[in-house]
Parts: sequence; structure tokens; C-alpha cells
Amino acid sequence: MADDLTEARRQLIARRISAGAFVERSIAAAQTPHAAPAFVATSFAAARAAAAAADRARDAGRDPGPLAGLAVSIKDLFDVAGETTAAGSTILRDAPPATEDAPAVARLRRAGAALIGRTHMSEFAFSGVGINPHHPVLANPATLELDATPRAPGGSTSGGAASVATGAAWAALGSDTGGSIRIPAALQGLVGFKSTARLVPIDGAVPLAPTLDTVSAMTRSVRDAVVVHEVLASRSVSLQRRPLDQRRFAVPSRVMLDGLDETVARAFQRSLATLSAAGARIEKIELAALAELAAINASGGLAAAESWTFHRRWLAEREADYDPRVARRIRRGEAMSAADYIELLVARRDWIARMENTLQDFDALLSPTVPMVAPPLARLVDDDDAFFAANNLLLRNPSSVNFLDGCALSLPCHQADELPVGLMVWHCAGHDDAVLAAGLAIEAALAGTATDRRRG
Repeated sequence: MADDLTEARRQLIARRISAGAFVERSIAAAQTPHAAPAFVATSFAAARAAAAAADRARDAGRDPGPLAGLAVSIKDLFDVAGETTAAGSTILRDAPPATEDAPAVARLRRAGAALIGRTHMSEFAFSGVGINPHHPVLANPATLELDATPRAPGGSTSGGAASVATGAAWAALGSDTGGSIRIPAALQGLVGFKSTARLVPIDGAVPLAPTLDTVSAMTRSVRDAVVVHEVLASRSVSLQRRPLDQRRFAVPSRVMLDGLDETVARAFQRSLATLSAAGARIEKIELAALAELAAINASGGLAAAESWTFHRRWLAEREADYDPRVARRIRRGEAMSAADYIELLVARRDWIARMENTLQDFDALLSPTVPMVAPPLARLVDDDDAFFAANNLLLRNPSSVNFLDGCALSLPCHQADELPVGLMVWHCAGHDDAVLAAGLAIEAALAGTATDRRRG
């Protein structure tokens, strides 16, 4: 059975299996108890039609596209023609259906994707935990294999990750404003790539913070991440396939290594040892600028300021319809003045310039994607303090890359008997191809230690 989208497409082209057969397996997976809560709506008939079109193209000797009729899920944040974009909310649940696809969705469709359904998400994408009181609780399907305790799926692209982890989709379209692709990828043992934000249009998606919002995807392998990024960004990735002994990585010692739980610390140190043994040059650096972010964003940051601009009228009229935890975070932007916002933008530009100057000689940086494994769900559902503490920890590392306007890849680095752990490979804006190339080399080196949780 195929491990990832790239292998599935190869089997299709070789006529070993049809796209229709693959889609039927994805549909069956989507209806299993662990996968069903990942979807807020399914589009099985449309997926079957796309698979049939791919099979006809192949049989006629035509290219079925890079996604070749294989199942892809869509976060409930993006417009799909004929479907309502609710963004995980009740406020938009009765909005008119979209009249056209968002550009990212249109690109997936043109590439041959079989759009299998809309996925569960944190309301308005405003949480790294993945809880949404408007929908049935979604437990992390990857951790249930090792631990019967229901654990957080990670957010905000919670359902997208679960669709890939359960085999219901080969890739999941999502967004990443502070880690919403990489957090669920890390907690569910997947690959999540956050590109430089400007590379993929954000039109046709409900905004959280347009300055930070990034359209990206989760996949089962780094090579799949390359394929899907090329589709979404409408560009060709240039990969310099240098061996690890010709690569130089930095490991920031400030902030990103603070408070790691035992499983994450063990997996991260084991990964660094494996890469060092393969010849990679790994240098620990202080990178003190990371410690400035807490003060720079003390008033709520860009997410609070820009989401308040978008939501203030709805909150004035319909705050009772919001997830109270989401409303609480958005309202942090209420106290920010226009001058505060401009000062924040200026501080960000200065911070990015200093970071770029410090990091220019490295191929990439290495950090744990998040400092913890997926936390148990029960307390997070019932206890606001526990929820916000976990949310802050989950967002801490990945959100630094968003503030940097950078690019980052989360890939699994845990062993078979461990809960999922993500290794984040990251850099400044425009280093997407270098990060993906490094990710391919790292993934290969870690192949003997990382758990293979991919489904066929």
C-alpha cells in the first residue's frame, strides 16, 4: 500500500491501482469513528467524480495532474464554490454559499485533487489546541494508538491533521497564523509546511491576522510537502540535494528549549545526535532576540489587533454566539490604538532585520515544534486556566516564525513507542526551498528513529 501521495501517484501512473479505488479507501477511512469528527461536511460524490476524471485522463495518455484524483481535505476556512464557509463558527453557519473557489482551492482542484470534505477547526482559527465547542470533540487519532486517554489534536487545523492521520486524505489544506499547520502536524506525527506567507494567496479565506496568515498544507512526507507547496504557490521548488555533512544548522538555546517535557526533550536530543553522526554541523546559539518577543507582543500582538478590526462589529451584536475563549483573545485588541499598532509593525521590521543578519550563514535552524506532547483533552475542555496555559505553550515556538515572516517545516522525530513529537526546521522569509531541501535530508537521516504513522 502507498505510504504517501507521491507513491500513490506513482502507482496510479503505473496502472497498479486506480484513483477511484484510492478514493473509496479514503471515503471508508473518513467514516471511521476516529476520523468522522474531523469533518464538518463531506463531499464524497465530488471526490469520486474527480477521481474518475483522473482515471480517464491517465487511460487516455494524459497527465492526471500532480494530485491525480487523490483525496485532499479543506479547512472550513476556505471558500469552495457552492459550499458555506463557516470558519468553525455559528455566526457564519447560515452564510450564503461561496460563488467561487478560493485561489488555493482552485489550484488544488486544477492539479487534480479530489476534495473529500471540509474539516474541523478552532473557531475563526483562534487556538493552537484544536477544541471547538460548536462541534463534537475531536480526539487526536494518532495518540489513541498508544494511549487510550483522548488527547488534543492541535489547532487550529485540527480536522485537517486528523484527516491525514486516519488515511481519509493524503494532504490537508489549512492555514498557519501562529502555528496552525505545524502544531497539529507535530501532535499527530505528520509533516506540516508553513511557507513564506506571500507565496500563496490568502484571498477567499476568513482572516485571522492578514499580516501573519499563511496558506499551507499538511502531508505524510516532506516530498509530498514539496509537491503540494508547488501546487499552492504555483511555482517550482529548486532543491539543492547536498548531503548533511555539507549543511550547517543552528539550535537556538533561548526560549525554544525552555520547559520541554521529557518525551520532547528526549526525541529532540536524539534527533540532534543522529544528524551530528551523519555529519551535519550543528551549532548552539543564544539568539537572544527570541526573548524579546514576549515584551513586543505583550498587548496581544498582531493577531489581537487585526482580528479585533475584523470581529468588532460581530462581537458588539453577537458575542454570545462566540466561543468565549476566542472572544476573550480577540478582545485583547480592543485596547490597542492605531499608534500602538504602527509601533508594533515598526518593532517587527526591526526585529526581522536583526534576525536575518544573525541567521544568514545557516542552512536552517532546528527546534522542537512545540515543547509538549499532545495534552489530555478533558481538563482543557473544562478548565480555562489549563486551556490557556496549554495554548500559550503550543503557540510559543511556531509563532516566532510567523512573526519573523519566515518559513518552517515540522516533521516527526519520535520513536514507535512514543507519543508524536515534531522537529521544526525553519528560517527567514524566502528560504522555503532551502528549508524543504534540508527537511528531505533530515527526514532520510531520521528514518530509523521516527515513527511511520502514515496510512494508505
